Amino acid sequence: MKRTLMIAILPAVIVGFVSGYTVTCGAQSPSNREDEEAIKKVIVGTTEAFNQHDAKAFTRFYTPDAELVTVRGERMKGAAEIEKGLAAIFATRAKAVTLRSLDVTVRFIRPDVAVAHVTNELSGLVSAEGEQLPTHRELSIRVLVKEQGRWLVTAFHNTVVRPVEPPAREK
Repeated sequence: MKRTLMIAILPAVIVGFVSGYTVTCGAQSPSNREDEEAIKKVIVGTTEAFNQHDAKAFTRFYTPDAELVTVRGERMKGAAEIEKGLAAIFATRAKAVTLRSLDVTVRFIRPDVAVAHVTNELSGLVSAEGEQLPTHRELSIRVLVKEQGRWLVTAFHNTVVRPVEPPAREK
């Protein structure tokens, strides 16, 4: 009797173990794939709005209480402040800027929270003196939350990607 019960239960235990192993070791469920695609659409949407220099359209992809830190360390809190800050940037140093996404990776923290690392190439930026700056790469970290079935950015931090300089030689 005990042996028969063990034989009957063992397959269920193995299936449960394998399923748990698959989930914890990074395999994505169909809903994660759908969510990842939705997040990538948010990134495409923000990039398009940025390239159109449309701060209002850009902030449609943000939570009302979102925070954004620019590559220069300017911190904007809330969608209204982000819209105002981006509009000022588009009116000055980024009048002719173009952004191109090079790489996007998404990692889910929870089913409704994700972190996206986005590498972009930015061209057309000018200095405070009006000089054309060279094209460069930027890496942004974006925290996204799923609210009422929709993915939105709630935190954004950007930095310039610089090539690693070899250490200076001592003389």
